[in-house]
Amino acid sequence: MQRQGTTGDAAPGSSDIGFRRRALKIYGWVLDLLVAGLIGIMLLTLIGAMAGLSLDFISAASAFRSGVTTHSLAHGLVDALDREMVIDVLSVAVLIELFRTFTDYLEYHRVRMRVLAEVGIAFVLREIFIGLYDHSIGPSEILALAGLLAVLVVARIAAALFPPPVKGAE
Repeated sequence: MQRQGTTGDAAPGSSDIGFRRRALKIYGWVLDLLVAGLIGIMLLTLIGAMAGLSLDFISAASAFRSGVTTHSLAHGLVDALDREMVIDVLSVAVLIELFRTFTDYLEYHRVRMRVLAEVGIAFVLREIFIGLYDHSIGPSEILALAGLLAVLVVARIAAALFPPPVKGAE
């Protein structure tokens, strides 16, 4: 019978630890690959959104040109700024924040609370602005979204004031 812990013997469970490390390494590699794929898809989406925004701007400019002859300058400008253009601009802002979340994950291998709160803030502001622009949002919805916005801002401030400890620096 051999004694454990003698020279040349493997420590109990050391093969388990090696397997776990290899499995976690493979998992991290696959996860990085998936996030990189999502970043590629989001980049294509962002390019498509910018192209759509450019087309909306061109159509708004042509509507503005034709509207100036029949309306006052201010009224023609309001008519030319289509609802879809406003939504596209706000959606691009949210996409940029989401894009930053995924690129931060690739860099830090974690989702930072600060960045996630900023995405939420951009999304809530987008919904408030769209509702106000459409005149389709009621006072109770504005209050609820304002409350959510306040919570997200507090979370953003807390994440900036209390960052997580750095590994290895004790």
